[in-house]
Amino acid sequence: MNKIKFGIIGCGLMGREFASTVARWCHLTDMDVQPEITAICNRSLSPARIGWFTTHFPSIQQVTSDYTELLANEQVDAVYVALPHNRHGEVYCAALKAGKHLLGEKPFGMDLAASEAIQESLQAHPNAYAACASQLIFFPAVQRMLTMLDQDRFGRIIEVDAGFLHASDLDPDKPINWKRMPAMNGEYGPMGDLGSHVALVPFRAGWDVLDTRAICSNIITERPDADGHLVPCDTWDNVTLLSTVRDPKHGNHFPWTLKTHRIMPGEMNTFYLSIFGTRASAKFSLRNPKQMQILNYTGGDQTWQTVEPGFVTPYQTITGKAFEFGALDAFMQMISAFMYELSHGQCLSPAAACPTPQEMHGCHRLFTAALESHKTSRTIVL
Repeated sequence: MNKIKFGIIGCGLMGREFASTVARWCHLTDMDVQPEITAICNRSLSPARIGWFTTHFPSIQQVTSDYTELLANEQVDAVYVALPHNRHGEVYCAALKAGKHLLGEKPFGMDLAASEAIQESLQAHPNAYAACASQLIFFPAVQRMLTMLDQDRFGRIIEVDAGFLHASDLDPDKPINWKRMPAMNGEYGPMGDLGSHVALVPFRAGWDVLDTRAICSNIITERPDADGHLVPCDTWDNVTLLSTVRDPKHGNHFPWTLKTHRIMPGEMNTFYLSIFGTRASAKFSLRNPKQMQILNYTGGDQTWQTVEPGFVTPYQTITGKAFEFGALDAFMQMISAFMYELSHGQCLSPAAACPTPQEMHGCHRLFTAALESHKTSRTIVL
């Protein structure tokens, strides 16, 4: 089996998630390429943080706090980068310049300027393959909806309703972290953090987002820091967008509502997507990840059918169809997509493609327009 030697830059939560997926690679049944972790980089080289990696992955030959040292390592073919958003532009461009294949965390740049710099670097270094780490489109129900879009089974799109909702920030005593700091997270607030998972769907579908109107809310303006002192929390908690979208297949315009909320009472980790069309409609929510609803209209009664997609994945695993699919499975499917595309030079299918930098660039254009819309109370043309 062909091996791709990986370096991990950023050994926090997502770095460990990537590594644990590599450890479970035998779970896949039809992959002809395998990742191997040979180097890690983290700002802090604390024994507890680094020891977890070196204990579980004896293939690691390099441990460094300087990402440029890792990028200079000829034993590294590709990198997985899981750093705060303000580091994306710098590190992603450096990785591409060094000739490393890149799987980088969303939103693939802190802002539009960083995204444009990454796009320019991709064009300057075409031999380096790059994709974005955004896993939720690999849930079986979303894969089915993307396949329906690719096969034009919805007919003329009437409306799309989508979002990603959290509630943990409802607690005013929750300490501030980098995702609540514009200097590290960017001005997008929840759009860059949560919205990227959802907003890439229209771009995957090939739709044109023409304009947007957005309302941003900063609900809790102070939070305790690590020492318990109240400090400003000057980032958006919730953003709601209403956009006009054009479907090139049918030439019609339709509304798309997108909610990215860190404060929505009662929601834990709710990604949802509803697509309504003249021939078919479909709805899915992580509130009930085992089920989706489909309505096929052929005349007569209009009846929603509840469907259990099962553990049906584009990249086959040892897990049976009757088992439940979860977040870690979606993460494995995403990394499988990256590995397959890197090895074969093409995606397995349009629905199963790893999120692309170009799709993320479309998200950046949308989120930048949303900020301008809120600032001016106007609809902004993209």
